[in-house]
Amino acid sequence: MLVLSRKKGESIVIAGNIELVVLGTEGDNVRLGIKAPKDVEVYRKELFQAIQEQNVAAASNNRIDPMRISKLFKKN
Repeated sequence: MLVLSRKKGESIVIAGNIELVVLGTEGDNVRLGIKAPKDVEVYRKELFQAIQEQNVAAASNNRIDPMRISKLFKKN
């Protein structure tokens, strides 16, 4: 894992076309802005994992509770 330190307003570039910008921090939270081409899918890790689980379940004809997925989309 590459570990970098960035300050508010600073950014990193991935693969020449994805930019992560530090927008600010509040306590333990870091706000990131992501500039990426429209064809690049960007997900929070927990949502990505839920989608992957749902895909596996769909492929094996098992069901995952759709309420679990919908809760990940709601803002706290």
